[in-house]
Amino acid sequence: MSSTRFVVGCVQLNPGDDQQANIERAEEGVRLAVSRGASLVVLPEYVSFLHASGKAMRSHARREENDLALQRFRELAQAHANWILVGSIALATEHEKLVNRCFLISAQGTVAARYDKLHMFDATLPGGREISESSSYLAGHRAVVADTPWARLGLSICYDVRFPSLYRRLAQAGAEILAVPSAFTKATGTLHWRSLLQARAIENGAYVVAAATCGSHPGGHQTHGHAMVIDPDGQVLAEAGDEPEVICATIDLAAVAAARARIPSLSHDRAFQVERAPISEEHHDPV
Repeated sequence: MSSTRFVVGCVQLNPGDDQQANIERAEEGVRLAVSRGASLVVLPEYVSFLHASGKAMRSHARREENDLALQRFRELAQAHANWILVGSIALATEHEKLVNRCFLISAQGTVAARYDKLHMFDATLPGGREISESSSYLAGHRAVVADTPWARLGLSICYDVRFPSLYRRLAQAGAEILAVPSAFTKATGTLHWRSLLQARAIENGAYVVAAATCGSHPGGHQTHGHAMVIDPDGQVLAEAGDEPEVICATIDLAAVAAARARIPSLSHDRAFQVERAPISEEHHDPV
């Protein structure tokens, strides 16, 4: 392909509490994407271990330098001379809490970029189940745009997708592709997943590549699946279903340039203040 066009692969998986099995399935997905011509392969959030219990996540987490999954993915990238975006791995820190960290691995097997999830998902889901990421994870404090041989890649993870300002900053910093690896809950994914991803693409004139987890996970957790690749006009180029699979799509950076030239909103932001107007008495109902 030309320098402005390349294939991206998006791997949808059903990770559980067997790390070795999770890694092997992810490796199979990478190999399949590479066989279909993908130069960049994106894996989902919590790719190597996913359990609804925070205690289980902590007990299996290792420091970055000791994490088996990261080492295996680095070896895999080097073996195939391909770039791999590891959606996220839960890692131990010097603190009690974990970090939810994304890794961009180069074709040489080196870590080209790291990103710690900025926004913590603390919510009560329909049905009463509570999720409190902030009780188990340290939030990140910086946004990351990484250079690849083909394009600039803006990094994010899952719940970040609900914060448009993050993607605005990434796009204005040069990101042409926005990565949103996720373990999106089934309940909220059914309602919002597609619309949020399409909005982030349209607002920023950028491709969105969203690898995802799917199905049921230990501890009663369910995730939505439906990994997607979306173009700068919000059109879905490829979409997975409810089961594990690999999707691929062609990224054409000329489409990014065209979308941003047609609607140059990235250069039209203005600073403003929010003012709350008082209710005028003349609009009150008469007594």
